[in-house]
Amino acid sequence: MTQISPTLTEIPGGDRTAQPSLFSAEFRQETFALTKRLFIQLRRRPTTLIAGVIQPLMWLILFGALFRYAPEGLLGDGQTYIKFLAAGIIVFTAFSSALNSGLPVLFDREFGFLNRILVAPLASRFSIVLASAIFIIATSAVQTIAIIAVSALMGAGLPNLAGLGVATLAIALLVFGFTMLSLGLAFAMPGHQELLAFIFLVNLPLIFSSIALAPLSFMPAWLQWIASLNPLSFAIAPIRYVYGHSDWSWQSVVLEAPWGDMTILGAIGALAAFAAIVGMAIRGVLRRGVA
Repeated sequence: MTQISPTLTEIPGGDRTAQPSLFSAEFRQETFALTKRLFIQLRRRPTTLIAGVIQPLMWLILFGALFRYAPEGLLGDGQTYIKFLAAGIIVFTAFSSALNSGLPVLFDREFGFLNRILVAPLASRFSIVLASAIFIIATSAVQTIAIIAVSALMGAGLPNLAGLGVATLAIALLVFGFTMLSLGLAFAMPGHQELLAFIFLVNLPLIFSSIALAPLSFMPAWLQWIASLNPLSFAIAPIRYVYGHSDWSWQSVVLEAPWGDMTILGAIGALAAFAAIVGMAIRGVLRRGVA
């Protein structure tokens, strides 16, 4: 094995693979450069962020009005539907952005720009994933602030600062997991049409098979099992709980699933496990070259 650089090796046969050095100055520099490029693109096309803020607000207002007079007791603890819905809209918005994060990379791949990145002596191709995740988390933060502000004006109230910290952690882990999944598919799929088909296939089914729009008790037994194992539910449940409870703890039960109770700590752990599993699954795809 011939040494190319402290972070890059060459395998006989011409295949090159990056040895991750996630704490090196080179890795930080390339992550910053790739992240900066995404923000430059956003500055040139600000309508994407504007539309990304308006769409969840439309969901919040329309669904909130549609189910405003839901029967008392359906949601438990005297909770209003706006307060119940706000957590679901926050998570769905972040999830949708993360699921679409592979599209810019796939367009870069089709136009040949991605190949130029991959042949460069990167400290780790994981910088592509991290840059996309940072960008999605930043834009999701803007969307989340808008959702929280509008839902507060509609009577949902505000979580405390510690609750906002839990919400931020849950959203970050969810975004990280689905961003890695989307980028893995962008590397593996033949073109953007296939990725778009996948996004359209799973986007709405995942949100409707979660607890975003209705509680588990409102669902048939088979759907309760699906919703209680849905990663979106793992993020929604703790955010929804801290919205309505100022005296929460890490051991507070946030989801009474058919298979058992899930606490805030358990939900955060499940999201971290989901992100870790996706990360392991896409490692081989990131190491391969792109034709």
